[in-house]
Amino acid sequence: MPMRQIAVYAIGGNALSSPSGENEQQSSQVLARVMSDVVDLLEGGWGVILTHGNGPQVGHLLAMDEKQSHAMDSWVAATQGMIGHSLSINLDSILMRRRRPERTAVVLTRVEVNGGDKGFQYPTKPVGPILSSDVVMAADWDIAETIEGPRRVVASPLPMRVLDLQVIQKLVELKAVVICGGGGGIPLVKKKNHYVGVPAVIDKDRLSSLLAIELQADALIISTAIDSVKTGFGSANEISHNVLTIDQCEQFIAEDQFPAGSMGPKIGSLMEAALHNPKCKAILCQPGDAMKALRGEAGTTIRQ
Repeated sequence: MPMRQIAVYAIGGNALSSPSGENEQQSSQVLARVMSDVVDLLEGGWGVILTHGNGPQVGHLLAMDEKQSHAMDSWVAATQGMIGHSLSINLDSILMRRRRPERTAVVLTRVEVNGGDKGFQYPTKPVGPILSSDVVMAADWDIAETIEGPRRVVASPLPMRVLDLQVIQKLVELKAVVICGGGGGIPLVKKKNHYVGVPAVIDKDRLSSLLAIELQADALIISTAIDSVKTGFGSANEISHNVLTIDQCEQFIAEDQFPAGSMGPKIGSLMEAALHNPKCKAILCQPGDAMKALRGEAGTTIRQ
């Protein structure tokens, strides 16, 4: 049997329901388009690995943990299970109705990061709720003033190694739709001969890119709220790009076209995948457009 093509599909945060129930209908519609993409990929003969964010969910759990009884990495693990379970039963139900043979597998995914990453010296990633003055005074955290108010901030180190890579690879070979890397993975640092969890949040698009590189995937698809990469975003000179080279991306980054808090990590992740795995189609598109994007009819493809 010939090897199937493999796609790593990163689910955008707008596809996942907020714990507060806000924008529930919109999230459901977006998630339906994501599920449609997955089924289309399977019917097109692709193997699929799904990754997802966890920002609102981990923030909700942190807000409930008034006694600070659990470490940050434990809450990342908890949201992987919560969101993975929800995605799994949703997709399995669709696959059964479509009489497809595939089933889902949720992998609690651990990711090694460098304890010397500069992110640990200068934590900037806000997590959890707005903090009261009492908590600000008492908590042993890094805290920064945001637009909404004081919030805890943690490091956002680059992922180095996916510890569960071989398990994910084997499940893909068994034709499972693998749901993994939730929230960018559970961040661990290696100390001598053992691992320890660290208070950090790994960018899920960076982790998705690393998975695509290490698995030698044929496509990395980052789904997001916009239909393509744009320069001059929101201005009269806005341009949508169907194809961008790595050199063009570097030029636009130098021009501050892709802000670090929004499109920057997505573009950087796609560039990494295209650079380290030239056969990989590195694509940004909106949910529902995956197959069209693979054909070059939608979204943006980044290549060497």
